[in-house]
Amino acid sequence: MPSRCRNALNIVVTTLFAAVVLFTILLAYVTGYQFIHTEQHHLSFGLYGAFLSLHLFLQSLFAFLEHRRMRSPARPQHLRRSVALCIAAYQEDPDYLRKCLRSVRRISFPGLKVVLVVDGNRPEDRYMMDIFQEVMSGAEQAGSMVWRGNFHSDGGKGEGVGGGRRSAVHMEEAARVARLVKGRRYSCIMQEWGGKREVMYTAFKALGDSVDYVQVCDSDTVLDPACTIEMLKVLEEDPMVGGVGGDVQILNKYDSWISFLSSVRYWMAFNIERACQSYFGCVQCISGPLGMYRNSLLQRFLEPWYHQTFLGSKCSFGDDRHLTNRVLSFGYKTKFTARSQCQTETPTQYLRWLNQQTRWSKSYFREWLYNALWFHKHSLWMTYESVVTGFFPFFLVATVIHLFYRGRLWNILLFLLTVQLVGMVKATYACFLRGSLVMIFMSLYSLLYMSSLLPAKMFALLTINKAGWGTSGRRKIVVNLIGAVPVTVWALVLLGGVAYTVYCETQEPFSETEKALLIAGTVLYACYWLVLLVLYLAIVAKRCNKREEQYHLPYAES
Repeated sequence: MPSRCRNALNIVVTTLFAAVVLFTILLAYVTGYQFIHTEQHHLSFGLYGAFLSLHLFLQSLFAFLEHRRMRSPARPQHLRRSVALCIAAYQEDPDYLRKCLRSVRRISFPGLKVVLVVDGNRPEDRYMMDIFQEVMSGAEQAGSMVWRGNFHSDGGKGEGVGGGRRSAVHMEEAARVARLVKGRRYSCIMQEWGGKREVMYTAFKALGDSVDYVQVCDSDTVLDPACTIEMLKVLEEDPMVGGVGGDVQILNKYDSWISFLSSVRYWMAFNIERACQSYFGCVQCISGPLGMYRNSLLQRFLEPWYHQTFLGSKCSFGDDRHLTNRVLSFGYKTKFTARSQCQTETPTQYLRWLNQQTRWSKSYFREWLYNALWFHKHSLWMTYESVVTGFFPFFLVATVIHLFYRGRLWNILLFLLTVQLVGMVKATYACFLRGSLVMIFMSLYSLLYMSSLLPAKMFALLTINKAGWGTSGRRKIVVNLIGAVPVTVWALVLLGGVAYTVYCETQEPFSETEKALLIAGTVLYACYWLVLLVLYLAIVAKRCNKREEQYHLPYAES
């Protein structure tokens, strides 16, 4: 009874806290209360701006404290723990897969079990098993198998096996897969296509309770030799930590401008945002390229994780985020450690990047709703941050439309200056924390967010239950043009606002004050872009599109 009362009280307190946070943001936004402003309100600083500034300050502070905690000496660890590394592969670029497997062979953890599951068993998928056999040829206890079906399909043209009618042949093949995975240190399974979640399920199900921890990895990822032991340290230090993620960096950051900007954005996302969440034990997404879970906990929610549905449809994306949410739903903590590192591939084409971001945004909004059910089991910071980040895009869209259709050029220019100012502040702090000037380019990502990612988020919400498209395999890149639809619509909306504003401004002359502000603001904005462009050309552009440079890594072969 006391535990039920405590649980009910936590739910009430958390719900009220979430309501207060949202009401405070709405009040600050709607009232537009200003602490200071110029005589004609050309410049001002209000309650909403103060709230966002405080949020950025607190996030940066807790991230700094978490990084300081990571640098503390760790206690001796138990290397007797058993760990299995599960790799998911789908139409992978042969070069990436080969480098991934070679990095796996160099991981400095004794007895690490490796399970590669290939999503596809057609002849054109065979090259991935061939690469596995090539790289693991010198390893003892390496085995492979081509499975006609998977755990939820017998591979035939008839009914699947989900309804309970499992053929004897299918059951024997499933048992053979489990024996192979448990009995061999290195195993590769090719199975009928079913999506990433099906591939991950095969590895988890076949392992059963044979290992203490399960590490996950994507087939386009190069792992640091110390990545496994560093994540294991975090899990061993606190029995209430159910999952931990590492620092995911970009492997092909110099392939294009979009992959480079993604690289600085990744650093911010992991070393600021997730480091802050980790301080409170509530990292909301352990990324697929580098994560580790307590296997005893994972096996408890394996079936509901696989069979997840949303609005009546089976979920086919957001597998890693939902895996993290399942850990949080049991009251376990989730952590981040920058001491465990990897580098992974990212899209180099704008539209493919946009499709990836849209798919991720769909899973974010869907998992936000699921995550809200467990706010009461964790720190109030998780509730606070979820409310702020969940509703921020909608406030931003409203702000942009309001300013672009207000009929004053200065409002549009001031907004653009503010976006880049906030970006520069965050970039400057990142330069300090990382100790690298390259993070100054993080401010460029602000414009990419405003012009592309923001409309992609809105489009993702409108099409949240559609799962028929996303990023393709990397062996043959397929670009889906549907990602350009929301960006085009958003661009037309903004251009309409600019046209309306120009029309309004032509109806009456500028005041001398406004004219001076427009000139000064335009010069300042142009100088910003000129300086960043020169730095980009001097530091980054000369290295882009030089594929051989992407592998000059401390833990990858050149």
